[in-house]
Amino acid sequence: MAKIVISATAPNLDAEVDPRFGRCQYIILIDPETQQFESLENSSAMSAGGAGIATAQMVAGKGVQAVLTGNCGPNAYQVLSAAGIQVITGVSGKVKDAAQAYKEGKYQSSAQPNVAAHFGSGSGAGMGRGMGRGMGRGMGMGAGMMSPFTPMSQGPAQELSELKAQSQMLAQQLSALQQRIEEMEKRK
Repeated sequence: MAKIVISATAPNLDAEVDPRFGRCQYIILIDPETQQFESLENSSAMSAGGAGIATAQMVAGKGVQAVLTGNCGPNAYQVLSAAGIQVITGVSGKVKDAAQAYKEGKYQSSAQPNVAAHFGSGSGAGMGRGMGRGMGRGMGMGAGMMSPFTPMSQGPAQELSELKAQSQMLAQQLSALQQRIEEMEKRK
């Protein structure tokens, strides 16, 4: 079986699947048969723009068969598809469990990107400040991010998985915001 790539929050198999492909912290290249893996830090995670494309290009150069992630935007999806790489979205949980589920054939490749461009870029920093960035409803959710209650897929299992991925991403964003607030309060 060919190697696959899983977006991850840490450089090991016990890490959680990162819900953001282009801005994931780590890329884990893994052989689902042997569980042998290599982890790479994603140098594009903090870039100002083009993170999805850059991450997809890096992955495309690794000769992998599939990418497993929570969410994949249109630019990264296009690069991966052009390279003949399957894109499987809505994946959450531990990296090792995702690799095992892939090995057992439990995932189906996505026919299209499952989030809008710039989904994971954090451009919704105006949360609670009424900056009007949230889809015209004053929700402050950020440019291109879908409502967490909008079904993006066909089946309830896929929708549940996608909602979990979105919830995990929002929790990470909240944690980052709280950390930044604490840092700024210490400087006072």
